[in-house]
Amino acid sequence: MTAPKVSSEVKPVHIVANKEDIASKVVMAGDPLRVKYIAEKFLENPKLVNEVRGMLGYTGTYKGKRVTVIGHGMGMASMGIYAFELFCFYNVKEVIRVGTCGSNSKDLDIPDLILAKRSYTESNFAYTYNGDVTKLAYPSTALNERILANANKEGKSIHLGDVLCTEQFSFYSDEEHLLKRIPESVNPIGVEMETFALFKTATSFDCDASAILSVVDSKYSTKQLSVEERQTSLDDMITLALDSI
Repeated sequence: MTAPKVSSEVKPVHIVANKEDIASKVVMAGDPLRVKYIAEKFLENPKLVNEVRGMLGYTGTYKGKRVTVIGHGMGMASMGIYAFELFCFYNVKEVIRVGTCGSNSKDLDIPDLILAKRSYTESNFAYTYNGDVTKLAYPSTALNERILANANKEGKSIHLGDVLCTEQFSFYSDEEHLLKRIPESVNPIGVEMETFALFKTATSFDCDASAILSVVDSKYSTKQLSVEERQTSLDDMITLALDSI
């Protein structure tokens, strides 16, 4: 289903930048300070292009290619706002989300990487957005294939699988009752809070979106990463996303 129609008089209010300041290819992260970290460490000549509500965005070059890195906040509602404005008002064509997640699989360790194959939610995001009753949203096949190819080329292990997108941070809820309600055809290996909104919004604009997630907690493990280990795993995810976008 297509994106909701917006009046030509409506202007973006959460991302306020000149249209030419936003690249057609974007990497998104929930934490604006992680966006700042990515821009300063990985981009050449990063320029601050958005700071409304503290949601930082930078545009620079990576290996000679122009890219924007911008925050999306936490949860589907926040992701939906920023993704919509990027696709609708700034003509963005590709987005890769880099984020963290919990694991639902004994086969995953901390800090393994997950590439979302599809995203399942119990929320009414899609119905509210454009009247679609679906509970499944899909990433770009072409973009996923590019990510997998780059992971193989760079010798990085990544797990392709379903992701559960929730409205409640799983640490603060009884996740087991939710897992029991999931259709048998869905096998989520990761749990997070934004992919469904990103995929649904991108699809409605006929644009490409994917999500790479780093496992930072698991109900099957008590492992805790050191600061150095956590940063290394995040850097692996970030470079994979930048190489693929």
